[in-house]
Amino acid sequence: MTYFFLKTFILGPLLRVIFRPWVRGAENIPVSGAAILASNHLSFSDSIFLPLMVRRPVVFLAKSEYFTGKGLKGALSRWFFTSTGQIPIDRSGGKASEASLNTGLRVLAEQSLLGIYPEGTRSPDGRLYRGRTGIARMVLEAKVPVIPVAMIDTEKVQAIGQKLPRILRVGIVIGKPLDFSRFDGMEGDRIVLRAVTDEIVYELAKLSGQEYVDAYASSVKEKAARAAR
Repeated sequence: MTYFFLKTFILGPLLRVIFRPWVRGAENIPVSGAAILASNHLSFSDSIFLPLMVRRPVVFLAKSEYFTGKGLKGALSRWFFTSTGQIPIDRSGGKASEASLNTGLRVLAEQSLLGIYPEGTRSPDGRLYRGRTGIARMVLEAKVPVIPVAMIDTEKVQAIGQKLPRILRVGIVIGKPLDFSRFDGMEGDRIVLRAVTDEIVYELAKLSGQEYVDAYASSVKEKAARAAR
């Protein structure tokens, strides 16, 4: 109920007036049934624009830090993600990754739309980075379609480290569903998982026009952090 109220009467209309977001390909999202929305990740605001501009509710597996922040910003972030039904996950790897996978499968079993960022973290420089294969495991185990989604210019609205957003127009391009049923029963094959993930990211590159970098965004961020010390 809170999600519907925010989307329909408060944040949805407010975003449309202030940022005038455009959406192309909305008809590619099924009106019912489980599916994964696989999006590039340019800005914190991706997790605001996408669920509020898509007609059906979208559940994101959001990093746990969004629910544990301090001060007013932390409280607002926690309120937004909780109110819109987003689920906190631990991204530390190992057993936490398995728990995240199971949480995603549970959301899909409920016939919901699940939002995932295949890169695993925000792009440090606006380019598109290598995808993590967790999304492929989820796709093959749940046997659901993947809908590629490209966020456009959201990094210009709120770059990494920027506290207040800039008022600029943003866009969302929604591609046609991708069917990976040809790989049914092969979710344990690492080569297949990499192939599925790479195909998803390739579609994101076509939709977004981003330059692709064959490296993990998290590794690039860690390297930059070490160099800055």
